[in-house]
Amino acid sequence: MPQFFAYNGDADGLCALQQLRLAERPQDAILITGVKRDIKLLSRINAQPGDEVTALDVSLDSNREGLLRLLDTGIPVRYFDHHHAGELPTHAHFTSYIDTSPQVCTSLLVDRFLGGRYHAWAITAAFGDSLPKVAHALAQQAGYSADTIATLERLGICLNYNAYGESIPDLHFDPVELAAGMLPYADPLDFARESAVCAQLFAGYEADMSLARELSPLREVPGALLLVLPDAAWARRVIGVLANELMHEKPSSAIALLSPRANGSYTVSLRVPANSRVAADEFCLRFPTGGGRRTAAGINELPAGELDTFAASFETQFADAA
Repeated sequence: MPQFFAYNGDADGLCALQQLRLAERPQDAILITGVKRDIKLLSRINAQPGDEVTALDVSLDSNREGLLRLLDTGIPVRYFDHHHAGELPTHAHFTSYIDTSPQVCTSLLVDRFLGGRYHAWAITAAFGDSLPKVAHALAQQAGYSADTIATLERLGICLNYNAYGESIPDLHFDPVELAAGMLPYADPLDFARESAVCAQLFAGYEADMSLARELSPLREVPGALLLVLPDAAWARRVIGVLANELMHEKPSSAIALLSPRANGSYTVSLRVPANSRVAADEFCLRFPTGGGRRTAAGINELPAGELDTFAASFETQFADAA
């Protein structure tokens, strides 16, 4: 019986998938994924009666049409996610594990579902999904050493970094390939220490971030920083992790990073302080392709002609507003 897994290609989606595959050992797993912003995944699933679908770390609201199509044809769907969902469908074939609390990620929801069987993978995801305080607390509760915690943090960040790009060729690894490389490892520490895939990922991250740290903001005022990245594959790869790094360096500022797309528009990655009076997803949802969660959100396509409008609105909402 084929089992479809539609998962975000970032750290949270990968680690959620990893936990379920380790626990359930599906024999006929069909993986549906893409770059981080490629989230309308359920529309790509051609399931037949008897098949099952699991959705991981992709917004239900963005996948509503595909989800309802599957449910209406009798396909059971279980849904693990922490992003804005909108109204949840009431359907006999739908099982929801959705929690939009700001201190959870999808892998932590899967960890909860599995009773902590592969807890280290969930902690890795929390580091990658910009929940360092949560991840550190869980790791310390688990009794991990400082070196172990540092390794899980590095792995989570690098898994997340790999997902950013306009298309798969921008990435070091297709998320399907990366999931295959992870699968043999019940312990993420073994993956980090032994896998050639992981070694390549670590090296790529260091090279890209050395370039990213040389960039200067387009605009910066108290409470708000806006940075436009160059049109290069390395810049598209670093947009998410650079936003997180800047957020940790400037915890009282909102951070907006814009990356040029081939069609002339921009991808936007937004981070805001936890106590910001305007949530990141609330701001991004004002734009047609925006979404996310309270402290981290984005816009898939911001038309180039709206850059000045976006910048003005960003500063109006967030300058000295945190």
